Amino acid sequence: MAPQSKITNLYERVHECVIDSTAASLPPGTDLSRVVVEPPRDPTHGDWATNAAMVTAKGVGKKPKEIAEATANALRNAEIVDRVDVAGPGFINLRLKPHVWGEELRVVLESGLNYGRSDIGRSQKVNVEFVSANPTGPMHVGHGRGAVFGDALANLLTFTGYDVTREYYINDAGAQVDVLARSAFLRYREALGENIGEIPEGLYPGDYLKPVGAALKSEHGATLSKKPESEWLPVVRAKAIAMMMNAIRSDLTALNVRHDVFYSEHSLI
Repeated sequence: MAPQSKITNLYERVHECVIDSTAASLPPGTDLSRVVVEPPRDPTHGDWATNAAMVTAKGVGKKPKEIAEATANALRNAEIVDRVDVAGPGFINLRLKPHVWGEELRVVLESGLNYGRSDIGRSQKVNVEFVSANPTGPMHVGHGRGAVFGDALANLLTFTGYDVTREYYINDAGAQVDVLARSAFLRYREALGENIGEIPEGLYPGDYLKPVGAALKSEHGATLSKKPESEWLPVVRAKAIAMMMNAIRSDLTALNVRHDVFYSEHSLI
């Protein structure tokens, strides 16, 4: 079994010291989830910093600096802590003993890909909804950024013990998908050989809808062109959304981003 990381246990140690130093006044069931232990912006302040006193002050009914001093005294007894300082209104800065970093490197090497893995999530269910680009066109760079960010977040939550569902919410209801259908219908008429001229303002002019028009021609011939809008609109809309979502799924696959659920807004209506 890989050795246990003393640094990753520092978060739990901070929680313990906060509870110990405020035992007489900390309300039962106090939520300590907003307590963070992280590297400070200015590395001269130390290796780690925590906002524990700032978070708990209101519930305890004391000034943050008073809680910080008590918590700092408790943290000074931690075997890996070399120095603890209270700064500003109540931030706690910690510097670790030099040997800790060498020991942590050994933990990293022996743990391999499992370094940092934990069960702090305790299988709590979490839904991460990300990307969710409107199916009115291809993904762009901004969507790609959201895809990578959301996927990384979901990976981190899974790695720390949460039961994660990755959801793509398909915005396939509302005016924008009707505009998509009318734009695709123009490309369908173009595929039938009609000169459609300039794409009217308010419709989607992209060439990405030409394959949709060609597919509609292949499936329906010229029959849709002889029907009123009330009849062809839902048919064209469904085809256009399906083809746009296929393209989006293909791009997500190329990014190695997967979703467990593609949930249709239209299904709610």
